[in-house]
Amino acid sequence: MKIKDKRDVLILALGIVAVALLLVVCYIFLVQPALNGLVVKGYNAGVEDVVLTIAQQAVTCQQPVVLPIGENQTINLVALECYQENSQ
Repeated sequence: MKIKDKRDVLILALGIVAVALLLVVCYIFLVQPALNGLVVKGYNAGVEDVVLTIAQQAVTCQQPVVLPIGENQTINLVALECYQENSQ
């Protein structure tokens, strides 16, 4: 009877390990790519929002939009329409 008990315990332990491995594989191939896709979509939406905000601010012609591009470097962004309005 002892040998059968050990086999049952071993089979149960192997079954638990198999289920755990199955869950890990499902996470790696199903859940993680879906989460990464959501993160990328959120990042892209954020980039679009920033670009639109900068463009909307530039078209107001109130003042140039100052964009830092590096250490001690900036770009002044002004809409072309602002120059055309001032030159007429």
